[in-house]
Amino acid sequence: MQLKKSWVTSANSPETHFPLNNLPYGVFSTDENEPRCGVAIGDMILDLTLLEEEGVLSVGDEPVFDLPFWNEFMELGAEAWLDLRTRLVDLLAEGGDSAISGNEALKSRVLVAQSDAQMHMPFVVTEFTDFYAGRHHATNIGTMFRGAENALPPNWLHIPIGYNGRASTVVVSGTDIRRPLGQLKPPNADLPHFGACKRLDVELEMGAIVGTGSTMGQPITVAQADEMIFGYVILNDWSARDIQAWEYQPLGPFQAKAFGTSISPWIVTRAALEPFRTSTPPREFDLLPYLREPGPMLYDIALEFALQPDGADKATVLTRTNYREMYYSAAQQLCHHASSGCEMNVGDLIGSGTISGPEKHERGSLLELSWGGKEPIVLDTGETRSFLEDGDTATLSGFAQGNGYRIGFGDCVGTILPAVEAPRDLPRT
Repeated sequence: MQLKKSWVTSANSPETHFPLNNLPYGVFSTDENEPRCGVAIGDMILDLTLLEEEGVLSVGDEPVFDLPFWNEFMELGAEAWLDLRTRLVDLLAEGGDSAISGNEALKSRVLVAQSDAQMHMPFVVTEFTDFYAGRHHATNIGTMFRGAENALPPNWLHIPIGYNGRASTVVVSGTDIRRPLGQLKPPNADLPHFGACKRLDVELEMGAIVGTGSTMGQPITVAQADEMIFGYVILNDWSARDIQAWEYQPLGPFQAKAFGTSISPWIVTRAALEPFRTSTPPREFDLLPYLREPGPMLYDIALEFALQPDGADKATVLTRTNYREMYYSAAQQLCHHASSGCEMNVGDLIGSGTISGPEKHERGSLLELSWGGKEPIVLDTGETRSFLEDGDTATLSGFAQGNGYRIGFGDCVGTILPAVEAPRDLPRT
């Protein structure tokens, strides 16, 4: 597919992540306006709240863009999703509907520079589930802790493994992350103690957003699951490795993951990603019929992780990998999630699991990059890291490369703040 030309000239640059081919959805505010729905186009944001008020844009019977989230629009379903995208392309394309381009007064009101806007959570997260579905990542972690011969659990090649996380601490890019507290038990200690995490990590992931729900008691197919996905974000499921090491047996991650998950600010739709579909890798064992895909369900999306220490003038790129490395697609994960009859809701967020490739520079976490802290990483500044230090800024980014254009998500950024003082019990009176 070729680049679609827009009268918003910045959208025609081959370097922009927001051409007319993309049109991702977000929530933004300015000094003059409260948070509202918008669409990224080049270096600008199109204000859908104002367009709806002016009657230029109408979807459904009631206003849906005067809210600080996209959930109401998602609930309208796939036909409305297509209608909105078609209308936006017509309004923004060269030679299209001139309702905006031919009205200078309206144009000046509905186009906002991204540099003048603050981004907010683009949707209300109803539930958050994170998976462990990257084979290279799972193999690396398993090798570190159980040896190469037992790297993958017996079920791993048959089932997408996941756990239920916390929707309450999913935050938008740019939100600082406080170093978590928790129970810690160093290997040489007899008893645990309570304190600040010392092995704080990133997890480079993609997030799929459920746009239409399912019915309790009713499983869904992989094809149905794919159609339920509204769009995708880049996701950082921050991880407290030392807290997790003590708590995770037998029920898996809990507080080690509950303290924060960051997402990029723009929801990139399935329609925008359609040209970049690719297949999951060959299977060592045939999957059970309910998990088999009717066609390509992954996407070719190049991803990066960069780390910038406090006071440094630049970041060091530590990881370059690709979403196509996943063993299970988001559609398979969603299908499996609903296979027991679990009800899926509009606004559910599905984390892919850490995305790592076969080479060292493709590893999507510091735990892998430093091999459990045994091989510290040297940054461009000359400093070394095994895990995150206070003041470090982690930036996850990515895009799909088309013919003369890119489909991007906006950066997923978080800076680590020091832990708060640990609470203490007061003496009883």
